[in-house]
Amino acid sequence: MFQPYQPLLLRIFHGLTAIFTILAILTAYWTYDVYDGRWGKIPLPKFEDIEGIHGTFGLWALLIFPCLVFYAFHQGQKRLIQTNTLEKLTKISQKGWWYHLHRLVNTLILFSLTFAVFTGKMMDETWLPNGELNHAWYYGHLISWLILIISLAVHLLMSAKVGGLPFLLSIINWSYKIQDSPSKWKLQVIEYWQNFRFSLIRKWWQSSSWIKWLETIIWLSLGAAWIISLIKEIPHNKTF
Repeated sequence: MFQPYQPLLLRIFHGLTAIFTILAILTAYWTYDVYDGRWGKIPLPKFEDIEGIHGTFGLWALLIFPCLVFYAFHQGQKRLIQTNTLEKLTKISQKGWWYHLHRLVNTLILFSLTFAVFTGKMMDETWLPNGELNHAWYYGHLISWLILIISLAVHLLMSAKVGGLPFLLSIINWSYKIQDSPSKWKLQVIEYWQNFRFSLIRKWWQSSSWIKWLETIIWLSLGAAWIISLIKEIPHNKTF
């Protein structure tokens, strides 16, 4: 059975992000079940520390997610939405239609996870224990949970449709080519930095491709999530 090759870094970033995201999704429901349950619940143990565990998984997902975003929009850009993707999707009978849909789904899941980590960072850890369930950011985080589940399910279905079982197995296959060896990473980082030019950023920014705006939105959202959450941690001392 022929198995396509997936770059090692992609498998690492993709795998770690997936693991922490799935764990965050599962603990998110447990948190909802313990503190909320207004729209139905199942008899899970009343483990009040589950909110902190959920936050830890969400934090780890947020820490590794930028690596996946950078890889996806640069080395893995062909796997994301292209300038002609939306046009191609209007021609359902055309050969390769599923591949274009797969690229769209890959892009949407990046935004779904961005929305989830952003709304999560906007929440206060005291809201749920104090019974404050009507905050807008909490509702937004609940919605992001549903969107993320749907996105993951469709992502798996599209991956299976496009590449079948060999493609799915290639994501968890840990064999790698010589050029992907971890022993070469240090040298590759040094070479990348030595060859880095700010003119490349300027060229990217001045490009007419609208895809750059998709990447910009994600980076701004992730940056804002960190900045706002750090500001919230600053003690507000009142002077009289």
